Amino acid sequence: MKKIDRRAAVCFLLAMLLVVGLVLFTGRYFVYGRSWVSFAANRHLYNTSGQLSVGRIFDRDGDMLSWVDESGNRTFYANEAVRKATLHAVGDAEGKIGTGALTAFADKLSGYNVLTGAYTPLGSGQDIYLTLDARLNYIAYQALNGKKGAVGVYNYETGEVLCMVSSPTYDPMSPPTITEGDTTWDGVYLNHFLSGTFVPGSVFKLITMNAAIEQLPDLFSRSFTCTGSTVVGGATITCPKAHGDMDIGGALANSCNCVFAQLSAELGADTLAQYADQAGITSSYQVSGIRTATGSLGLSGASEGSLGWAGVGQYNDLINPCSFMVYMGAIANGGKAAVPKLVLKTENALGFSLPGGITQKTGTLISESTARTLADLMARNVTETYGAGRFPGMDICAKSGTGEVGGNNAPHAWFTGFLRNEDAPYAFVVLVENGGSGSDVAGTVASKVLDALVNGY
Repeated sequence: MKKIDRRAAVCFLLAMLLVVGLVLFTGRYFVYGRSWVSFAANRHLYNTSGQLSVGRIFDRDGDMLSWVDESGNRTFYANEAVRKATLHAVGDAEGKIGTGALTAFADKLSGYNVLTGAYTPLGSGQDIYLTLDARLNYIAYQALNGKKGAVGVYNYETGEVLCMVSSPTYDPMSPPTITEGDTTWDGVYLNHFLSGTFVPGSVFKLITMNAAIEQLPDLFSRSFTCTGSTVVGGATITCPKAHGDMDIGGALANSCNCVFAQLSAELGADTLAQYADQAGITSSYQVSGIRTATGSLGLSGASEGSLGWAGVGQYNDLINPCSFMVYMGAIANGGKAAVPKLVLKTENALGFSLPGGITQKTGTLISESTARTLADLMARNVTETYGAGRFPGMDICAKSGTGEVGGNNAPHAWFTGFLRNEDAPYAFVVLVENGGSGSDVAGTVASKVLDALVNGY
């Protein structure tokens, strides 16, 4: 009898282990099934060269950007410049561009679902329509003119990313052979818009201004005088020139380092860090499942002088272009904005389509009243400094930035902001690495892209 009891106990234990194993496998299947099916060794979906051999990629207007040819090889859009402009969104056949649809959305292209996996009697693969406008990406790529950087434009109400260009880039139909020590292609596999962080320069003054509006009650009754330099905590803060007498709006329009360094020191490190966190630049977004890079301030142990430089976008400040674009969208939209997304819809062989996901909103990145005030100040920047004539037909609010990077390198050029046109709810960011002047260089790129978007040029 005891032997039967022992055998029953063993059988029960084995049965329980089997049940636990099945539960664990089922759980992992639901969590990791998409990744399993997208593994490049899966010969049902990948050819012997490791290329995804199912699925097509379109832009929002139905232009086919990538598909599989009759020989089973992955191919791309006919125009070389368009291929380069959309590389970091579409991807490459070798899977080196991690943010490209061919890698990031391989499960969607395969037609995977939890019931039948990637099998379907309708034929292999699905079509993905990206939110991107290939023409707009082409214009942004041409405007960068071979310089490193990133250009992003999105609808802050729907989250649809219309333009996402990262440079340097290459032609996926003719990928480069990169040898050790060759710096020509440095950063080419990195999506600078989603995955990079950079010294922001004066665009960071928008966060300092956000804090000052809410924490310094007499801010708008103050007057400031810039002689070209000032001393904050023993550190000399300099401006490119003496701006003279001005109010706080003039200080922002002139992008006066002296004023904003003094404000930053007055606010203190904890307050500046609090508002940077609230603005979302020190956290990360999931853009259709692709995680953005996280910015940082690095204010721990900073002296008062270093804090002054941090308040003008220098010191240890680093921001991600996509995250800052979302902050622009929040200012435009009364404090919250849509989280960016890249997938417009997926469509199977029968033409049945599914949306690319619900529109998600950020938390409150800025209060509604402060957003209105800051938007008006940014509009003043355009009329007083950048020139409204550069942006025809647009109610535009913007800020330029020149991020000093040291090492005898030219500074990063930034231009960011949003449109308040009712029929054009767009936020944008332009970064030209080592480009020089933010208003001149990055502002020119922005004007070309926005003109094409709003006016159809």
